[in-house]
Amino acid sequence: MASTVNTGARLDRLPISSFHYRIFWLIGAGMFFDGYDLYVGASVMGAVVQSKFAALAQVPQFISWTFVGMTLGSVIAGFLGDKFGRRFTYQFNLVVFGLASFAAAAAPSMDWLIAARFVMGLGLGAEIVVGYSTMTEFVPPASRGRWMAFMAFIVVAGFPATSIISTLIIPSFGWRPMFAIAGVGALIVWYLRKNLPESPRWLETNGKTAEAEELMQTIEREASGGRPLPAPAPARPAPVFTFASLFSASLLPRLVVGSVVLITINTLIFGFVNWLPTFFGQQGISITRSLTYTMVLASGSLIGCAIGAWSADQFGRKPTIIGASLLSIVAGAIYPYMKDPALLLSVGFVLIVGIYVLTAILYGIYTSELLPTEVRLRANGLCNMLGRGATVVSPFIVLALFKSYSVQGVLGLMIGLLLVQIVVVAIWGIETNRRGLEELETATA
Repeated sequence: MASTVNTGARLDRLPISSFHYRIFWLIGAGMFFDGYDLYVGASVMGAVVQSKFAALAQVPQFISWTFVGMTLGSVIAGFLGDKFGRRFTYQFNLVVFGLASFAAAAAPSMDWLIAARFVMGLGLGAEIVVGYSTMTEFVPPASRGRWMAFMAFIVVAGFPATSIISTLIIPSFGWRPMFAIAGVGALIVWYLRKNLPESPRWLETNGKTAEAEELMQTIEREASGGRPLPAPAPARPAPVFTFASLFSASLLPRLVVGSVVLITINTLIFGFVNWLPTFFGQQGISITRSLTYTMVLASGSLIGCAIGAWSADQFGRKPTIIGASLLSIVAGAIYPYMKDPALLLSVGFVLIVGIYVLTAILYGIYTSELLPTEVRLRANGLCNMLGRGATVVSPFIVLALFKSYSVQGVLGLMIGLLLVQIVVVAIWGIETNRRGLEELETATA
């Protein structure tokens, strides 16, 4: 389909303005509560096991059913987002997530809580896919890495926020208020985000050229503030991509890269980071002290995302991914042998920094840039399906490794995945730094 509105070039030449910040915060607000809920399970599980609401054997079920929901949510969101638009899909999943959060807070039994977490996972999987992809389509390539990494920073801020809130609330009020907070936040954001515009790139690729042109003129007036804008780059013939294109010789390697990196980072977060309070608790550390330890380590997540935001545009995506993977391997190999609390927290802090540099790049930037606009959400949905799907079984693997080999066994699995990630990114990964989305699409075609 020939480009008639030239949305990509027109968006890419806009100066950073209040428009970009408004879009960032409208998307970021919902992403924060999703980030909060990504990590709330860790604190809640430590509390429900110690309070005898659940047995340790039910922890993998709780985690796995969450990821079954997230796996399905990722795929469903991908097809809905490419078919009906980014905005519709975003609002729909927030309602699902918010209402399910209230159901979790009222759970009379562990089976009820597991079922509620499955439904929450549907909304959570959708939010991750749609949020990052939508923001990618609005920001210019020169600073896209920083914008997307800071979006990941907002998501990851849910980690320390959850740690702080759980440390203050769970010992005195139990775990139920943690889910109620997520529900209230999600529904507030749903109301505020009625002002979120549709992606002009999506409108144009779906033949809605009149809507795309009208929206682009509105955006240009807001971004320019009445000042003249530089001329956009000439429109390029737009290649046509379909769902079948994802399995072509040009796009399949990118799909493989996206899947491998998301399998790795999901297992790192949900097979290690989310288990920290449970690991501490099973090692004889009290619930209050384990939550405090987790809160200290959680601060490394924000530093990791900040480093990722800076290095993504400074050094490029591939060098940052490989460098952070190597740092995580070294810290992960040392961590299990630290017995002194100060050394344990210091090495753990470095490990968390490395993991969250990867989180900022892989969740927030790289996978959203790899595939074309016409199939971006479906491709991201497939990559996230495999990433989340791996974490459906990983809790059972993690529990078995922990029981047999303690934390050393768990980190051995993580190091193996990081080595695979390094090889795949080095061979098949592409460098997307400072390249427009349409340029990447044309190069692919």
